[in-house]
Amino acid sequence: MGFTNCMLATGSVKEADHAVPQAGGRYRYGLDIGGTKIDAVLVDGDAVIGHARVPSGKGLERVVTQADLALRALQEDRGLSRILATERPQLMGVGVPGLVDGESGRVRNAVNLDLADVDLKGALQARTGLHVAIDNDVNAAALGTWATIGKPDSMGYINLGTGLAAGIVISGDLWRGSRGFAGEVGHIPVDPNGRPCTCGQVGCLETLASGAAIAARWPTQVQFPVLEIEVAAREGDPLARAIFADLVEGAAATVRLLLLSFDVQEITIGGGLSSLGDVILDPVRAKLAEWAFTSPLVDALITDVPVGIAPSGPIAALGASMLHSLSSTA
Repeated sequence: MGFTNCMLATGSVKEADHAVPQAGGRYRYGLDIGGTKIDAVLVDGDAVIGHARVPSGKGLERVVTQADLALRALQEDRGLSRILATERPQLMGVGVPGLVDGESGRVRNAVNLDLADVDLKGALQARTGLHVAIDNDVNAAALGTWATIGKPDSMGYINLGTGLAAGIVISGDLWRGSRGFAGEVGHIPVDPNGRPCTCGQVGCLETLASGAAIAARWPTQVQFPVLEIEVAAREGDPLARAIFADLVEGAAATVRLLLLSFDVQEITIGGGLSSLGDVILDPVRAKLAEWAFTSPLVDALITDVPVGIAPSGPIAALGASMLHSLSSTA
């Protein structure tokens, strides 16, 4: 069954199978809490059957209030009332930006939400009465993408958004690292003579391939500067061409990095900049092919490895709903 639209509908998530182990009942909630909006989904197995969107807030109290509002929007949707009258979900997974300790549920730092060292998991459990699992939003998006594209044995997810980060899914589980912060590939320095990065280093990948880097180099009033830059680059503007070339090189370098580090079966690119679709994907593939031509190692790495754009729709919310199934959060 397709997903029921509630409030603002966006994108589409294909129906997936029901292989993910279920605990605490058939249905689950998933929340993707972003800087401007919260996507909430009701999930049956790993298929989205209901979707609601509300504005997010800043500060712990406001974030929790808006998260509760998103849940109530789902619960009050007439298309879902029969399902929820029969069986109320007991589990909710949450994806949130920034540094998140998935085990304790504390958000160490989420600048866009004005959250710093707060127990978001505990606050949400107290407000909703649900059992909550929480993780970084890129990890949630990686998990949702993995489920939607057919659950490959291993997958690297690259989030090209305001920043640059990655999520790794291996055998259906997230690779978080020893302290839960694996995937911060945007802060790997690649150019000692490059631009300063917000992390305090110089020449990080994020200074090449991120929305923030693009906005810093191309001041404009438009909502999505990358679209304006892509047009200007095609028309021959030298600055636009340089910015777009850096974006392509940074994205391709991140693909190569994930293949060298994890030898994953598949790579997907998501985040706001992925909305360019083939406009970004084709030159990234061409750059990888260029490197493969001069390097037998890169050639061996990229052979038969699909590199694609992540599916549209509430992917991170879907992935968040699956967090309870993972060995480290079950």
